[in-house]
Amino acid sequence: MGTFSIAVIPGDGIGREVTPLAFEIARKTAADHGDTLEPTFYEWGSDYYLQHGTMMPADAIDYLRKSDAIFLGAVGHPDVPDHVTLNGLLLPIRRELDLYANVRPSILYAGVESPLKQLAPGDLDLVVVRENTEGEYSQVGGFVYQNQVNEVAVQTAVFTRRGVERILRFAFDLAQRRNRKRKVTSVTKSNAQGFSMVLWDRVFEEVAQDYDGLETESLLVDAAALNFVRRPQTFDVVVASNLFGDILSDLGAMVAGSIGLAASANIDPLRRGPSMFEPVHGTAPDIAGKGLANPMGAIFSAVMMLDHLGLVEAATRLDGAARAILAEGEVRTPDFGGSSSTRDISEALLQKLE
Repeated sequence: MGTFSIAVIPGDGIGREVTPLAFEIARKTAADHGDTLEPTFYEWGSDYYLQHGTMMPADAIDYLRKSDAIFLGAVGHPDVPDHVTLNGLLLPIRRELDLYANVRPSILYAGVESPLKQLAPGDLDLVVVRENTEGEYSQVGGFVYQNQVNEVAVQTAVFTRRGVERILRFAFDLAQRRNRKRKVTSVTKSNAQGFSMVLWDRVFEEVAQDYDGLETESLLVDAAALNFVRRPQTFDVVVASNLFGDILSDLGAMVAGSIGLAASANIDPLRRGPSMFEPVHGTAPDIAGKGLANPMGAIFSAVMMLDHLGLVEAATRLDGAARAILAEGEVRTPDFGGSSSTRDISEALLQKLE
């Protein structure tokens, strides 16, 4: 039994609907097993930006460091440029807390239909491990002659041996723990990016020597995207750079039926501070406030949070209840062709948990 402090950032759009709901269900599940999740809600995001000119306060990270985990909703707003929302909240949290491992599972659950007709539930169970703090998202560069006819933009990707090696070792360790296909696939574009991706390929080969019994595969990103469609069931752990991991994990989510089911974790494997958990879907402003959002991505993110906190029984129970709701198919939000509301899913989950 324990007490855990959770920083909850509902975010924007449907994040404000599904995040508090998913947290409350996780809190109740943990309480049933004798543990307490104590939330502190932070109203940061696009509305905060429109009022204050920043996505979060200057000392926001200091507040977050006091928590045991961060539970984040989707962030984004039609009136705020995406690069402002990303660089004003999400990326600073990832970098300053050194949450260098982004973990995004893609699972085809029973009761969910993949757009790939050859796939049946159970065929697809992979996880994309994305380097989360450097690479193509390093924000090194700038403008020259900005807003003039001869404007120049320079964007530099930064790859360090330390950053590459630690994410590769995380991926190999995860493949050992999962103990499924015991396979690690590395994704690069070293034929075109002859420095950064060549470094990645070289370190991948070196790290692989330390892991006996694991199969390895190295693919160019275009071939990887093709094979996510052609043979997705052959993947186990896929490890990629910040940009490639972002794209492939979204593709994996759609192959698994819907991005509305996709969960993710931003992990500091050294546990020097809180890790952060968030669904992959966006803010969906077209349905925000209508009570139609699918909360399952947030629910499965809460499962990952519970597991990371060591609340394994609660995580297993909540995961099982969510899978059962999907398998039965009686309660479905419009993104799955149903007419159920966000609240309907919540009530069904609570009944299943009881």
